[in-house]
Amino acid sequence: MSDRFDIGMRVRREVLGDEHVDRAEAAKSDIDTPFQDLITSSAWGTVWAGDGISRRDRSMLTLALLAATGNFEEIPMHIRATTRTGASRQDVLEAFQHVAIYAGVPRANHALKLAKQTYAEMDAKSDRNEGVSQ
Repeated sequence: MSDRFDIGMRVRREVLGDEHVDRAEAAKSDIDTPFQDLITSSAWGTVWAGDGISRRDRSMLTLALLAATGNFEEIPMHIRATTRTGASRQDVLEAFQHVAIYAGVPRANHALKLAKQTYAEMDAKSDRNEGVSQ
């Protein structure tokens, strides 16, 4: 593999977490391996690995772009990643407000619905984990 791929895999794990990446890697097949390698090298090994802007800002940009373009499927994954990138819930709300103005209220509304659901799941998981450790 290339240096870009190795960097991408490291960054991908830092942003999305080992559990997510391990699940994705285990699910790869002959059909999607070339695509997964491409996004690991390009998205994670080039764009996300860049040092021009912070990971917090990249999270907000990514979430806004996903919502603005109607690519809702990846929003929950990137909401969960905010715990590692430093983007707060308020940051995400601000990003989606920009989407409402510049790309449309229905897209922002749907993105907010997904964010609320994902944050509720994250909170419930956190509550369960706290109960186990007590």
